[in-house]
Amino acid sequence: MTVRAIRGATRLGRDDPGEMADAVRELVREIIERNQLRTDNLISVLFTATPDLVSAFPATAARSLGLADVPLLCAQELAVEGALERVVRVMVTAECDRPRKHIVHVYLRGAEVLREDLAD
Repeated sequence: MTVRAIRGATRLGRDDPGEMADAVRELVREIIERNQLRTDNLISVLFTATPDLVSAFPATAARSLGLADVPLLCAQELAVEGALERVVRVMVTAECDRPRKHIVHVYLRGAEVLREDLAD
């Protein structure tokens, strides 16, 4: 099986633990569904959050989807002046037989503007 990286992002309306959980769960579910993955296919998941998101770890929300044995890591996104605020980005590394051109990258809740060339 081939290893693929799948990108995605979501934007929160405010820095709130409940909204963080909802947005991250939605993002991870969509990546899994749109790419026809199972949790067993996941190798690791890297989350970044913009510096204005401090209320919760994105990985905590992902754990609630049954990813207990998948290595998850959170990091802070660079604080670039003028960058889109309240954004959680993700890079999922997974075993996947899909050709690279058929990988579906997922951008939700206004984060589509980050990569209009990749957004589905």
